[in-house]
Amino acid sequence: MTYSEAELEKQRMRINREELVGRMSRAVPEDGIFEIFPGLFLVRSSRPTERVHSVFKPAFCVIAQGSKQMLLGEEVFRYDPGHYLISTVDLPIVSHVVEASEERPYLTFRLNLDTSLVASIMMESRLETKKGDASVKAMDVSPIDADLLDAVVRLARLLDTPEEMQALAPLIIREIIYRLLRGKQGARLSHLLASGGDARRISRAVKQLREHIDRPLKIEAIARELGMSVSGFHHHFKSVTAMSPLQFQKQVRLQEARRLMLGEELDVASASSRVGYEDPSYFSRDYKKLFGAPPQRDIAQLRDSLEL
Repeated sequence: MTYSEAELEKQRMRINREELVGRMSRAVPEDGIFEIFPGLFLVRSSRPTERVHSVFKPAFCVIAQGSKQMLLGEEVFRYDPGHYLISTVDLPIVSHVVEASEERPYLTFRLNLDTSLVASIMMESRLETKKGDASVKAMDVSPIDADLLDAVVRLARLLDTPEEMQALAPLIIREIIYRLLRGKQGARLSHLLASGGDARRISRAVKQLREHIDRPLKIEAIARELGMSVSGFHHHFKSVTAMSPLQFQKQVRLQEARRLMLGEELDVASASSRVGYEDPSYFSRDYKKLFGAPPQRDIAQLRDSLEL
């Protein structure tokens, strides 16, 4: 690429970023999370946020304005308008908006990634599966390129025309996934979502732990079922999720218990039992360590903040 071509591409990206901010600002004039098309969300926040614990589903995220930080295990991922984030496995994370204000609100675009759609696009496009480390992490941040940003902006243009959104959004979403597969994150997508190997086995293990949250963790049985050694399972699981299987299960259990107490008004004993804890006292210790306060106090504080 010549100097003049590079300058033109830089200018094109600047114009696209400005357009993306304008269109998203008009589409979501108030703070919140809005699903504008199945699996496609716009998020706005006019102020930095407190840390939020959640299970982050496979997704592609682009920030139009502001910045955000995610903590996965002990690894920190921070991204902004010059970068996109991708996640390919359900992961328990801690996240918060870092940069946001009334004048320049945080604006982000999130597209949930559907495994079957990614696999379909790989096959139909006859893309070669990118070779990647079997232990490639399930979350990462990369610089966004002009063509990928252009596809995101074209999708944002459909916000003003709902009838066109229904017809054209699926086509642009396919293009976005195609460009992700062709880009720096291609190995991550193809390896974790559409291929076999150790990383795919870890994906199955994550799904199993999420679906059977109340069951005791039996490492030997899971490793045997996946056709892996215990040491190999431990190594690859931590490489992909940045956590040991026990740490992963504990975070998922505690987040689900928090949801049960806040959303379904279960008491501490009932919630802890529902997610597989036999001892409420042990549950309370783990809960305080993760969320910073005992269960009853934490839930009371959350309810007070929601009523403000």
